[in-house]
Amino acid sequence: MTAGGTRPVLLAGGGTAGHVLPALAVAQALVARGHDPASVRFVGSRRGQEARLVPEAGFAVTLLPGRGVERRLSWRAAASVIALAAATVVATADMVRARPSVVLSVGGYAALPCAVAALLLRVPLVVAEANAVPGATNRLAARWARASAVAFERTGLPREVVTGTPVRDDVLAASRDAEARMKARAELGVQPGRRLVAVTGGSLGARRVNEAVFELVERWRDRDDLAVHHAVGARDWAALAGRVPAPERLQYRAVEYEERVPALLSAADVWIGRAGGVTLAELTAVGVPSVLVPLPIAPHDHQAVGARRLAAAGACAVVPDAECTGARLADELDALLRPPGALDAMGRAAAALGHRDAAERIADLLEAHAA
Repeated sequence: MTAGGTRPVLLAGGGTAGHVLPALAVAQALVARGHDPASVRFVGSRRGQEARLVPEAGFAVTLLPGRGVERRLSWRAAASVIALAAATVVATADMVRARPSVVLSVGGYAALPCAVAALLLRVPLVVAEANAVPGATNRLAARWARASAVAFERTGLPREVVTGTPVRDDVLAASRDAEARMKARAELGVQPGRRLVAVTGGSLGARRVNEAVFELVERWRDRDDLAVHHAVGARDWAALAGRVPAPERLQYRAVEYEERVPALLSAADVWIGRAGGVTLAELTAVGVPSVLVPLPIAPHDHQAVGARRLAAAGACAVVPDAECTGARLADELDALLRPPGALDAMGRAAAALGHRDAAERIADLLEAHAA
């Protein structure tokens, strides 16, 4: 039993921020509705970002051994299967001790051992899928889940409930009204009278996008009506920092990593970036127009599928990775920046797709199916 006498809720999975951040948003929603923080527990992997992000958010986390399963026959594949079996034993033992009332699988390596343990111990399971095409872990776990909370319709998961993907409270607090945008632009140092193009490829970076933005900045070097705020990413920063452009009239700022994402969402006139599930959820929750460049090696091409769903509703423009050049970005952005009202219409279309209450909807599912 936990403090307060209630059985805990177990949130399982992780690896990337795209898995961890939605899970943290659900955890915060549970705490906000009265759950003891000590009764909201995480299980993740030692190699995943949850090892850092979850304790920083104030929640307990059990870290499982092992890494992702190799898809090809090799000695590494055999070793990964053995590690997965060991992780399942650890997850089962942890679940026997914790006696959770319900388990949430958010996908990623650590979710599978917990889903198997939930099946063995007859603990109710709910799956949360952030992408338009479900990952392998959630496709398997959803077979015995009580419900599948999805970001998009027609994912193919059984017992599908469209909840959207949870986003952080500070992102939900971001506003597109005039006063909030002016404050955010001042925080980011955007000069008055300029429209802001925000660029981010994720925490590590997106080499194709970064190279294309360097080309774009060179093409726009004499423009005095625009600003470009470019988060390059930690991995690409090391390789590209020496090539950062220095235009004369265009206001351009390149940073390794941008922690002020809510301010950037408020301030940006248009966004350029990848199309991961969390990015799509944040853009639509706030209503930000965007030019998306889906990662071509994303599993099951889920980024391209998600971006096309937004584009079909008029909420973004899509540029294939192979076609992402400075010239192509300039063409796409000019088509949005020139016509009066084009960006406003795209922003409204994005906002119409947002699920600002996604964390609450998933918390509802967990409480409804808890033992």
